[in-house]
Amino acid sequence: MNVIKVKNCSTCGNEFNCGDTLDGMKCWCNDFPPIFAPTDVIDCLCPSCFKNACVQKIDDYVKTVSPEKAVENKAAALPKTTSLVEGIDYYLENGNYVFKAWYHLKRGNCCKNGCRHCPY
Repeated sequence: MNVIKVKNCSTCGNEFNCGDTLDGMKCWCNDFPPIFAPTDVIDCLCPSCFKNACVQKIDDYVKTVSPEKAVENKAAALPKTTSLVEGIDYYLENGNYVFKAWYHLKRGNCCKNGCRHCPY
């Protein structure tokens, strides 16, 4: 059964595909961290608006994390993913990946490499 639906973003109004596919592919939103409770969002958002909402929510959370709180943070307890999301986990600077604090928090510990955005 195909569960893909065409929806309109509750923020910008653009149409987008929502849902899993017949061939077992999961919806695009599964690439993002599961940080929203169902009551946080009125309805589905398009990929662009959803990414922006994730970035804002993550940035707000990261501001509350001190080195003392970083060791047992809620990001480390999230299900592990195999994909990184530009703007959430990293950004590009002169062709190099620069990992953001969220990426380090998800890893759960300091790698001792002196990373620019290390929260530990």
